[in-house]
Amino acid sequence: MNKSIQISILCALSFIWLAQVAFMPIALSILFLISLIGLAVYYHKKNQHEIFDFPKYPKIIFAVFALIIVYVDARTFLGVEAGTAVLATFLFAKALETKSKRDFIILFNFALFVSASLFLHSQAFWMALLVLCCLISCLVGLYRVQTANFVTAQPVLQSLKTDSLHILKFISLALPFFILLFLFFPRLPPLWQIPIPQNKAVTGLSDSMSPGDIAELSQSSALAFRVIGNMQQLPQRSELYWRAMVLDHYDGTRWTSSFINQQAKSSQSFAPNTGFHYQYLASDPSQQWITALEKSVPIENKFILREDWSIVPRRMVQRTQPIQLQWIGNDVADVQNAATSQHILKNSLNYPLKNDVQAQKFAQSLYQQSQHDPETYINNLLNWYKQEKFVYTLVPGKLGNNRIDEFLFQSKQGFCEHYASSFVLLMRYVGIPARVVTGYQGGEFAPDRQSWEVRQLDAHAWTEVYVQGKWHRIDPTAMIAPMRIDNGMQNMMSDDQAIFGDADYSNLKLQHLSILRNLRVWSDYASFQWQSKVVGYDVDKQNSWMRKLGLTSSYSFGLVLIFGVMGLLLLYWGISKFLSTRKISTVERFILKFNDQLEMADQKVASETFQQWMIRLSQQSPQSECFMQTNQIFQKMVYLADENQEDIQQFKILLKECANELRRRN
Repeated sequence: MNKSIQISILCALSFIWLAQVAFMPIALSILFLISLIGLAVYYHKKNQHEIFDFPKYPKIIFAVFALIIVYVDARTFLGVEAGTAVLATFLFAKALETKSKRDFIILFNFALFVSASLFLHSQAFWMALLVLCCLISCLVGLYRVQTANFVTAQPVLQSLKTDSLHILKFISLALPFFILLFLFFPRLPPLWQIPIPQNKAVTGLSDSMSPGDIAELSQSSALAFRVIGNMQQLPQRSELYWRAMVLDHYDGTRWTSSFINQQAKSSQSFAPNTGFHYQYLASDPSQQWITALEKSVPIENKFILREDWSIVPRRMVQRTQPIQLQWIGNDVADVQNAATSQHILKNSLNYPLKNDVQAQKFAQSLYQQSQHDPETYINNLLNWYKQEKFVYTLVPGKLGNNRIDEFLFQSKQGFCEHYASSFVLLMRYVGIPARVVTGYQGGEFAPDRQSWEVRQLDAHAWTEVYVQGKWHRIDPTAMIAPMRIDNGMQNMMSDDQAIFGDADYSNLKLQHLSILRNLRVWSDYASFQWQSKVVGYDVDKQNSWMRKLGLTSSYSFGLVLIFGVMGLLLLYWGISKFLSTRKISTVERFILKFNDQLEMADQKVASETFQQWMIRLSQQSPQSECFMQTNQIFQKMVYLADENQEDIQQFKILLKECANELRRRN
């Protein structure tokens, strides 16, 4: 077996393994890695002419064991994760038994199919790069399989370099046709959408919260979502609260959302043309919640606006297209029916009676000092947070059973979820309805300042308090760490190292170095452009592109494709003719032109030399001197290497005279 073919097989399988490692079970990833190492050892032994053949039974055991892992993990062999894992299993098993030329052809073509199926997992830019590398590896392998018997022996690296250049040349020739088809071939709506499995783990916020959850999430600098729209209409930073969901049930350790919050909000007459119209594009297409500006409504009927103003899709599928949303402003009245409103207010008053007794007594005492006035009590409580010198930190430490008591009166160190949780309970202790809201706060401009980026480190929790018949947003974090709200979490981490506490967060600190931060921002921006310009190129964008070209007819797509393909073929033909003429000398160019002017019987035969051709033509003309002179000059220029401009011009004149003599003969 040719070493180039072996390396192509190992590269193709490695790229497929890298692309799938984030989506397959860990045990299956390890099993595939072991098979790759075993295959590499087998190729090495074979190249060393050692008597070594891959045993039959380990190949069967590998396939059976891999299928068992897939079934135990997914409980099925169907679906995206299980189906692609089964295909990869068969591919790796086939690689362990390839011997003949037919096996290699089947293996490389099968690898191309498996690599294409990887886009079912993700259509991100990094996945496209891995699939492209796998494509090149497979094409190099197929090229080497077909030419292995005709190419002289050469070093492996030189062989791979030569083959890769050939393949890249073929791809570059096909690329214009691909771009033409991508831009103008009629785009159909998707025939199906990829559902999100119920056990699918996604990045970002969860449907519950306990102290430390958001602090842990804020240690990630990964992109959460992007907002696209007229950035001049974007509210000021202090108002950029991106709402995910409401949590109103507390069991002493964890906050969750009650069933009433998940009901669809009754239809209301919102002004469709007022407020800020924007598009929401999640970084993770499997994310369940649409994290929108507070008081935003979905424009598309594929999404549901819930009672707590959270937005969720009607069907849980992966979404790669931006979602159209409308921010209607915080002044819009929240209309609810009486039964729903009473149920929500009741849930917003419950708390564990036996827990945090000290905090309950403190709340009742402060409420009494505030003369039982809710607004005065809220202001006094916020001032108390500020006076007690609470610390805003990513490392708040662990809390015991009475978490609120320990946080308020002992540690006094916490992140936003600690302050939101304690503030809500201090409201409920005195009979004021309150609830926790989770989401994100702040964000940063993209490099082109045409979109707004919100990262996981912008995750935030705040509160809503029901006063004077209306829910009011109150963020106690703004009293403890006003820089967090005014400047954003990213800038705060860069400017205030105290937020990391005494713990060794060197990895997180490293992420906020200027050069790495810029690299991360530009990488996310490149991924967004890929998502927007390539993955998001749908029917609407295609029609907009066609209208810019002045093409609105339904037949315009076909005409553009036909004339485009013909134009490319003519362009390639012209380039090939130009390059072929550039390769021949001036003398040869004159001879070709002279030959084209002659009748078929007089034209040069492939087996003739120039001298034989001239002698044959001279015998058919009474004036044979010009033919002999032409041959003499040709011999002088070609064989004696005595070529000058004067001889070239004389040769051209003699060829013209020869052509005239042959025409006079007729």
